[in-house]
Amino acid sequence: MTQNPRPSAPRITVLPVQPGDPPFRVVEIDGEVIGSATAMTDVLIAAAAAGITVHDLDDPATVRWVGGGKLSWKPH
Repeated sequence: MTQNPRPSAPRITVLPVQPGDPPFRVVEIDGEVIGSATAMTDVLIAAAAAGITVHDLDDPATVRWVGGGKLSWKPH
């Protein structure tokens, strides 16, 4: 049996904060942009709509946070 040396990427990617009123982050699921989020609850709602159960937003196998973690919602 051969193991894949590279683990699969998480299904959810949250991109860096974008300026706006309010600031937002673009959310991708399975590599497709599905919308934006203004808070981590929006990420959970988007995941649930896609049929993904998220048990831990800090688990890098579940969610990839780009440009800040789950508590980063203001532009730098």
